[in-house]
Amino acid sequence: MMDDPLTVTPQSSSKLVGRAQGIYASAVQKELVLEYSNLDHNPPILALYKGKYKPYHVTLYSPPWPKPSKNSLSPVFTIFLFSFLVDGKSHRFSTSLSPEAFRIKKEKLSHLHFYFHDIVSGRSPTAVRVTEPATTNRSSFGFGAVFMMDDPLTVKPEPSSKLVGRAQGIYASAAQNELGLLMVLNFAFTEGKYNGSTLSVLGRNGVFLTVREMPIVGGSGLFRFASGYAQAKTHTIDLKTGDAVVEYNVYVLHG
Repeated sequence: MMDDPLTVTPQSSSKLVGRAQGIYASAVQKELVLEYSNLDHNPPILALYKGKYKPYHVTLYSPPWPKPSKNSLSPVFTIFLFSFLVDGKSHRFSTSLSPEAFRIKKEKLSHLHFYFHDIVSGRSPTAVRVTEPATTNRSSFGFGAVFMMDDPLTVKPEPSSKLVGRAQGIYASAAQNELGLLMVLNFAFTEGKYNGSTLSVLGRNGVFLTVREMPIVGGSGLFRFASGYAQAKTHTIDLKTGDAVVEYNVYVLHG
C-alpha cells in the first residue's frame, strides 16, 4: 500500500504537489515488473493539491519498469498533462504541449488477435491465488478471491504456438451470484514491432458469457494514447482444473 508524496524536484524537502495513493504488486515470474492499482478506483491515483489542478486526480494505467527502456515508463513518471521539466535554472510543474509533437495528429486503428492461456493447476501455474476473505470458502463463485497472473499470449490455441506476449496483472472474483471477474491487466507484447509495447485493460469478465467485452484504457510504446476494447471468447476450459484458453480480439485506436 502506498501514499507517496509527489514533489517538483527530486529532494524530499521540495515543494509538495500531490500524492500517489494505491497498491503495487509483483506481477511477473522471471523479472521485476510492478502492477499498480488503487483500492477505491482500481488504477493508481495521483491526487494533486497545488495551483489550478487542485483538487484534480490523474489516473495511471501502465506500470513503471524498474529499469527504464525506450518503450517503458520510468519510476519518475512523465505525464503529458503534467510534465515535470528539469533544467539547470528552474523546475516547472506543468506546461502546455502540442499534440503534433507526439505524433497524435492522426490516430491508427489496429486489430490484434491472440490466445490467452490461464493455467492454475500443476507445478508451474501461470496464475496463482494470492488472497481471499474467510467468506470465500462458503461462496460457490469464490467471491473475494484475488489471483495474480503472468499468462502467455500465443498466435494459435496450442500452448506450443508462437509466443507474442504475456497478460500480466490481477483478476478477482467480484460477483456473489455468478462467476464475474474484475480484470486489471497489461498485455505486454514481445513480437515484432510491438516488442516492448503494452495495452492496459480494466473491465468486467463474465466468464460464462459467449463473448465478453472489456475496455482498453491506455497503452505504451506504439500504443501511446490508446483506447478501444477487447473481446474475449472461451476456446477451451477444464472445469476440473480451472485451466482455460481464451481467444482475444482487440481493437485499439492509438497515436
